[in-house]
Amino acid sequence: MSTVNASGWRPEMGESDVMVAQTHTGNRALMLEEALIFEIGNAHTTGVDFDAAPKVQTRLGGLERRSAIGLPGLSEPETVRHYTRLSRQNYAIDLGLFPLGSCTMKHNPRLNEKVARMKGFIDVHPLQPQETVQGALQVINELAFWLIDLTGMHGVAMSPKAGAHGELCGILAIKAALDARGEDRPVILVPESAHGTNPATAAFAGFSVENIPATPEGRVDVAALKARLGPDVAGVMITNPNTCGLFERDLKTISDAVHAAGGYVYCDGANFNAIVGRVRPGDLGVDAMHINLHKTFSTPHGGGGPGSGPVVLSEALSPYGPIPFVAKMPGGSFKLVEEESAGEMHPETFGRMTAFHGQMGMFTRALAYIMSHGADGLKQVAEDAVLNANYILRSLEGTLEAPFGASGPCMHEALFTDNGLAEGFSTLDIAKGLIDEGYHPMTVYFPLVVHGAMLVEPTETESKAALDQFIGALRSVANRAKQGDPSLKSAPHFAPRRRLDETLAARKPVLVWKEAELPVAAE
Repeated sequence: MSTVNASGWRPEMGESDVMVAQTHTGNRALMLEEALIFEIGNAHTTGVDFDAAPKVQTRLGGLERRSAIGLPGLSEPETVRHYTRLSRQNYAIDLGLFPLGSCTMKHNPRLNEKVARMKGFIDVHPLQPQETVQGALQVINELAFWLIDLTGMHGVAMSPKAGAHGELCGILAIKAALDARGEDRPVILVPESAHGTNPATAAFAGFSVENIPATPEGRVDVAALKARLGPDVAGVMITNPNTCGLFERDLKTISDAVHAAGGYVYCDGANFNAIVGRVRPGDLGVDAMHINLHKTFSTPHGGGGPGSGPVVLSEALSPYGPIPFVAKMPGGSFKLVEEESAGEMHPETFGRMTAFHGQMGMFTRALAYIMSHGADGLKQVAEDAVLNANYILRSLEGTLEAPFGASGPCMHEALFTDNGLAEGFSTLDIAKGLIDEGYHPMTVYFPLVVHGAMLVEPTETESKAALDQFIGALRSVANRAKQGDPSLKSAPHFAPRRRLDETLAARKPVLVWKEAELPVAAE
């Protein structure tokens, strides 16, 4: 009789037998099935014993808790193991290439993290007296001038907290400028190739949104845009490079036409990493553009953490930018211009967007990244990002259809479609198959103008060897989809979770743990 080990496996067992034997734990090799923390511990135990608290009168004013808090009690090893096992189920940039298109999930140099944790930055408080945080204000001011110089613009608002927040800042500046001119222009034009947040931002700010179509090569239809311009158009929101991964080479023509019609040009700068050091948006007639510091300049991205979306402004819009901002005084000190001094130093501001003056941790990381690269290094960042994307685009010719492959070189991301797959197979199957190859899937079904879109952004931080490995994996999965491999329909097979019913998960998510009701014996 064979010996059975802890996992239930016997030497003569086949693979299918192993899967059956493991169903009682759900564990697969070193990938451990992790229960919820409420299922590991219970609310009636605690990992630390305390003496009974003395009876004292509280100062909670009737807000005392009147029922059990319901948190599970665990020992320290149980707690550490639980969260460590959960962390192993995450995909991270420190594990492998992260091909999300239009999201720039690149390696963040550890130097930037070290700088952000330096004493005087990590412990700074926004309510400190300004004379005690002169170094921090100088960092904000130095970064602001770098952003102005890199974009060829006139001013910058540093306080917006993320890209969409920056979009709103730019649109509010446009609205304030129109109000100052006494003009009511209720329409914002948004091309099909723009980011999805653009029309949402314009609508949120009270504008009506009208779409501008794209040409067959994936760029803005300039003739259609010019035909729609008129006295009711406040401006255009354009993404450059756009979400098809293409540079809008007619942007200067578009800007001239919009300005001639009395409007303003907002540029979505989320993809600035593809042109930084190569193109200055100010030279193309842009009036406002947000810059995602958490994309172009290496600060953390995603996970619900802090972002930063400074907005550079043209000379026409700078007077209307928000407060606060950092000003360098004649004596060399730095001052935050806020409501108290806005009337004297910034009288036409549209107001305040956030409680304080931005994300200090993001500012220090971004400035460290910029200074360590220098202007020439930032130019190489853009060149390498574009080179890597084009390498992927051309390496997959004949494997995946590239709808705009004939439109010239792509910029920072390569766009593919699921046309040509076997009947019944789609982008979703390729994305799930990539998980089994050890990669997080690329962005799927975006942009909406491309059927079954697959948007791949390798970033500038990946080596040729890393790109070749990813290309091989994607080519393998795509060929399986073209041949109709049925196993691909149930992928992933080696992830912590199998394929979800995504419609059900989106419409009926289970987000709250509830203790199971105990069975009650019949009377």
